[in-house]
Amino acid sequence: MPKQPVFPGLRDVMKKKVTRREQFLAEMDEVVPWGRMLALIAPHYPKVGSKGGRPPMPLEMMLRVYFLQNWYALSDPMAEETLYDSDAMRR
Repeated sequence: MPKQPVFPGLRDVMKKKVTRREQFLAEMDEVVPWGRMLALIAPHYPKVGSKGGRPPMPLEMMLRVYFLQNWYALSDPMAEETLYDSDAMRR
């Protein structure tokens, strides 16, 4: 008797088609010059200071979240919620 998938794996088993969101994000990943933008911003992005404090989030993550917020008209709290909910957005 075959085992039934457990809930965490159920979504992966049932997923058969690429969503419009996944397709859009894949296309944007191809056309947006992430490396060039990161190179332009990196010299101005905060580093861990000598006083300590909380380290900044990785630059690439912050840039990608900024673009997601603009593409999908998300506020900061909604962007955070969407990142928790959507596998496509977390990639």
